[in-house]
Amino acid sequence: MAEPLIRNLIKKSSDELYSRAATPGLPESSPIVVGRATRLFRITVFMLSVTVLLLPAAGAFAQKRRTQTAPRTSHSRDVLPPEAREMIDLASAAVCKERLADPKGSVPIDDMQARPSLPVTSPEAVAGAERAHRLLPTAKNLVEVSLRRLSADYKLNNRSGYNARIARAIARVRAVKSIRPDMDSRDNASVFLKNPQTIVFGTIFLAGLPSDEGVVSVLAHELVHIGDGGEDNLRLLFLAVGVRASRLTSLKIQGQPAEELTCDLVGTLAARFYVSATPSYEPLPRRISRSLAHNCVEQDEGDDDHLSPKITIRALLTLNPTLSRELVYGR
Repeated sequence: MAEPLIRNLIKKSSDELYSRAATPGLPESSPIVVGRATRLFRITVFMLSVTVLLLPAAGAFAQKRRTQTAPRTSHSRDVLPPEAREMIDLASAAVCKERLADPKGSVPIDDMQARPSLPVTSPEAVAGAERAHRLLPTAKNLVEVSLRRLSADYKLNNRSGYNARIARAIARVRAVKSIRPDMDSRDNASVFLKNPQTIVFGTIFLAGLPSDEGVVSVLAHELVHIGDGGEDNLRLLFLAVGVRASRLTSLKIQGQPAEELTCDLVGTLAARFYVSATPSYEPLPRRISRSLAHNCVEQDEGDDDHLSPKITIRALLTLNPTLSRELVYGR
């Protein structure tokens, strides 16, 4: 039942599912910060280092976080009115409240870190892998929908060469074929540029995402990394999202954190589209909170490449005020 609706979304996405809040036009001379995936790709090609070949091109959520000091603040003025900040506070609280009451609520990533390794053959890992395999085709379609929507919302389609880049990114997404469970990856999901047709899931991560919505959001995150690839196909989108998020949050979000935030943004959009395409009797706030609930941590730590989990929730809700209202009001 979901697939016909998703195919329709590819042709024309519903305006109600994402609040159009376009980034002001970006100058052609805007600096582009090369992401971690590109750096690893170049090192792999030119140095042929065995160590580097074993590193993931881009981690999904990088649960093993190095502690980061307080986020750097931007000099831009906070443009959010008090009412909007209050809505984000309420929506953030709603995500974590729903997680606690949800039988399919995601395990917070700091909780995942503390759990013992889980064999690939464990029932929880097997069930998670089957869910990810089943949802991969749907997630690929929804990533295409989300990338096209964001490209229009951030007014990137008229940028020189952008349409060709987004087409290459979507082609790379469509080429992904498989999910590989991995015990050693534990609470992480990752992609390798040397094998861009496979997404590697740690078994703890598979077990910690018992809902379709949670898995779709993570699959979408990884598919965006794959779409970007070694050619930086999505760098203008990463830059645009980073610029807007920086302006709205008064944090400096650029480089790899901007890429990771964009991957998370596509993940929340893909999950929201999935909810629309697969109606159920479950409450709307519960279903859409599943794309964010893994960030409901006790130990809120970030690193050089990622915002902290709780800041990530707030940044995503800031970028998508419609999602905030749906979490608070249930419609």
